[in-house]
Amino acid sequence: MEILQQFFKLFENFQYLHLNQLAMWVIGGLLIFLAIKKEMEPTLLLPMGLGAILVNLPINPEEADEGINGVLNHLFNMGMTHESFELFPLLLFIGIGAMIDFGPVLSNPKLMIFGAAAQFGIFFTLCLALLCGFDLNDAASAAIIGAADSPTSIVVAQTLKSKYMGAIMVAAYSYMALVPVVQPPIIKLCTTKKERMIRMQHVGKPVSKLTKILFPIVVTIIVGLFAPGSVALVGFLMFGNLLRECGVLDSLSETAQNVLANLITILLGISVASQMTADKFLTWETILILALGLAAFVFDTVGGVMLAKLMNIFLPQGKKINPMIGAAGISAFPMSGRVVHKMGLAEDPQNFLLMHSIGVNVSGQVASVIAGGIILAMVQG
Repeated sequence: MEILQQFFKLFENFQYLHLNQLAMWVIGGLLIFLAIKKEMEPTLLLPMGLGAILVNLPINPEEADEGINGVLNHLFNMGMTHESFELFPLLLFIGIGAMIDFGPVLSNPKLMIFGAAAQFGIFFTLCLALLCGFDLNDAASAAIIGAADSPTSIVVAQTLKSKYMGAIMVAAYSYMALVPVVQPPIIKLCTTKKERMIRMQHVGKPVSKLTKILFPIVVTIIVGLFAPGSVALVGFLMFGNLLRECGVLDSLSETAQNVLANLITILLGISVASQMTADKFLTWETILILALGLAAFVFDTVGGVMLAKLMNIFLPQGKKINPMIGAAGISAFPMSGRVVHKMGLAEDPQNFLLMHSIGVNVSGQVASVIAGGIILAMVQG
């Protein structure tokens, strides 16, 4: 009799299983499929997918703070809450900074203006989200998805204590992975074939090692003075870049680019999944957040392209800018820069836009972080 009781006890948690939890298993399975089959950000989507399944397993509500849920919530609190200074995203920025070569943008500083223009979608979507009925904190958190800079999205959403952390995380990384799918049709819609065939000559000067070393230091100081809300993000990004450019810490730079970045990304994915419980994720507001994130992404792309088209009105023949490079101003580095380069080659096999598009892409990386700081300053102020 006692053996039978123990046997039936194995199935007692089934009474807590609901259809919405099964739906989250499907969503988790979809993320795992995209990570493995489509190779879309596997270091993030794989742990996030499994985490989404783990936190939606049926358990007794009285034991919700124990077992795997307790472990994941503890991990989230350690690395993602405001009290922990959003440690995981900040550490990830060290790795991102170590990956970035600011040489192309330093050799042609005017490209920075496109990085700034490509943040238009963030502020447009902020207004749109407010009109949709979201409160200011959630609206700002949804808007920053358009930066295509997931660590910045995480920091902003967590600092503003958004109720839609899981959805914002999924949207931010998904849209970044979907850059090669989403951006080309938008770019083609905004440009003519003649504009896409514009050739640009590289006129930048060689950048000295001293300039590359001073750049992260100077940027950190300037941002600290004028946009203190983003100085933590920019500071860690520039610290990683200083590791790369100083020339005496190559082993640390390589560690930051590979081991540190991959490890923190895995921890980010599985800890954020602790917020993807069915009651939080399966809501109409979550679907709207995903739609608003896509709108921000689209209008960021449009903003960069349209600025280039506007500048071409005043530029003489031979100095025209290929408006496609403006689309690379989003922060999805280096994917967006490569997409623009490939589109240029598709229109004209002799049209090499990589140096220009990567320069714009790098400036967009910095601009997105500053935009995040501006959003925080506006909302918290």
